[in-house]
Amino acid sequence: MIVRSCSLWVIFFLLTKISFAQPPNGKKWAKDGNSFFEVQNGTIVQTLLPDLTTKTIVSSKDVTPNGKTAPLKIRNFFLSADATKILIYTNSKKVWRYDTKGDYWLLNLSTKALTQIGTSFPASSLMFAKLNATATKVAYVSNYNIYVEDIATGKVTPLTVNGTRKLINGTFDWAYEEEFFCRDGFRWSPDGSKIAYWQLDAKNTKDYLMVNNTDSAYPFAVPVEYPIAGEAPSPFKIGVVDIASANTTWMDIPTDPVLQSYLPRMEWAVNSKSIIVQHINRKQNSSDVLLCDVQSGKATTVFHETDNAWI
Repeated sequence: MIVRSCSLWVIFFLLTKISFAQPPNGKKWAKDGNSFFEVQNGTIVQTLLPDLTTKTIVSSKDVTPNGKTAPLKIRNFFLSADATKILIYTNSKKVWRYDTKGDYWLLNLSTKALTQIGTSFPASSLMFAKLNATATKVAYVSNYNIYVEDIATGKVTPLTVNGTRKLINGTFDWAYEEEFFCRDGFRWSPDGSKIAYWQLDAKNTKDYLMVNNTDSAYPFAVPVEYPIAGEAPSPFKIGVVDIASANTTWMDIPTDPVLQSYLPRMEWAVNSKSIIVQHINRKQNSSDVLLCDVQSGKATTVFHETDNAWI
């Protein structure tokens, strides 16, 4: 089936939901579209439309951990789907361009209970924490692996265990951030039973040494895996992991065995049975939109586009 006309706008919408690295911070719309939330002076404020009246949803006291006198510095925040909980991002550290590592705390808006997520991991080491649809579990990346934490019990379950700097789960190498603005590399299914994620195998991608002249008195070399022109990028895989069993099903997405290819966009296709991805060749002048069945891994092309120069 070839998707045409107005359906292209749907594909465009899905594929341009670029997951810019968390943050940026900013205004977040309420689900009903009648108000928005933002950080003001260390608090989270809701602005109601159309009269622009405001009310404080989270006070400084609410985000002051037990035994501490200073509130958390809110770098970013994420409301649960039912607006009963807020995930707070703080104590952030930069990875390349963006401060995508940090600490996460969960605030229950009803009880005002404030709980830190991922306490068994080093400080400022969690990435892209996201609540599932029912706000009963939170998933995050740490040290190139994906974990899921049960909110009620605090139990942490690894969903991947093989992550290294050269085998990257749930986030990306330098080239994907440089060329496609990709950093957040996993997505909860709408029903919260699965997570779809990228895995990049960078073992054959040579390191490009960058010199850091700003973070210490003496400059030092920072290795980043980067395919220069003419070399193949890191091969990708898209996996869908079942939360209950921690078993991953890999999607059957073709690639060039020599030059490889890119997969810069991936989202759930409005249900929990399939994902929609964009597949681009190394020259970036041929693009395919694929629909992948998450149970079988079968991928079907639904749209194809080429250009003599560049897409």
